Amino acid sequence: MATALITGITGMVGSHLADYLLEKTDWNLFGLLRWRSSLENISHLLERANQNDRLTLVYGDLRDTISIDKVIRQVKPDYLFHLAAQSFPKTSFDAPIDTLDTNIQGTNRVLEAVRIHSPHAIVHVCSSSEVFGRVPKEKLPIDEDCSFHPASPYAISKVGTDLIGRFYAEAYGMTVMTTRMFTHTGPRRGDVFAESSFAKQIALAEAGFIPPVIKVGNLKSLRTIADVRDAVRAYYLLVTKNPQAGSYYNIGGQFSAEVGEILDFLIDLSPLKDILEVQVDPARLRPIDADLQVPNVERFRQHTGWQPLIPFGKTMIDLLDYWRERVNTQGNKFLLR
Repeated sequence: MATALITGITGMVGSHLADYLLEKTDWNLFGLLRWRSSLENISHLLERANQNDRLTLVYGDLRDTISIDKVIRQVKPDYLFHLAAQSFPKTSFDAPIDTLDTNIQGTNRVLEAVRIHSPHAIVHVCSSSEVFGRVPKEKLPIDEDCSFHPASPYAISKVGTDLIGRFYAEAYGMTVMTTRMFTHTGPRRGDVFAESSFAKQIALAEAGFIPPVIKVGNLKSLRTIADVRDAVRAYYLLVTKNPQAGSYYNIGGQFSAEVGEILDFLIDLSPLKDILEVQVDPARLRPIDADLQVPNVERFRQHTGWQPLIPFGKTMIDLLDYWRERVNTQGNKFLLR
């Protein structure tokens, strides 16, 4: 029976990937998390973890070489999904060194430990569409060979992540593959991301905890949206469908819209739609924004046959309902961001 390790299992993507692998495979699954990580996204899996029912949680930190080496030596994964990261672009402007260390050196620590202890592993390194940054309109849709022009310390860190993954494949003959997933969202999305912040504010307003005012940043950025559940299915196909060492793929959805249009869609789902106001909050604006994010996913589609199945509307409904449920069960115990 194969063994898989997910770094960052408590994140949105990691938790959905755990759900998918537990349902669709017979693999033994290990999830890497920090001792202080919130378990909320995997709360429904804790009984399985406590019973060692194909799920084991292991502790480590991407900034701690010894802990990462110990985990890889213990697990010796056949499949490794490296999802853990400091993943918030805006936060990276406030904590650039932490972002660079976690994402660049952290990835190097993981791959070096794999090289030593589990060189046979099939490894997925999760980069980001943010590596492309500010792309001129004539280069849309963005293909894999578009030049990098990162627009945040986070994006710079993901350039490093991207290149380190390919380096280990080329230098050491390891089966490492890199993805640049474009915007993906859905239930469990962190509230520091625009569409999830909108959904949370709408849910709080519906429950009467805040005035009917939605605070926003740049609404003109163009995004192509995928559902997180389609994303994790893509990651499974990546490592199981004739994996190619050193390959790198753009992956993304089929629905493109400006952030403001996404906000309008969410507002239209609310019974407060006629009274909700929108206010630009300068604190939510980035110094530089990656404002055109539309992918060409043909290379990945041709290799794996993957295509997104969940429509944009369902993704938004599920995201808003996720926040409504959290607000209904936890009240106003949320930082408004």
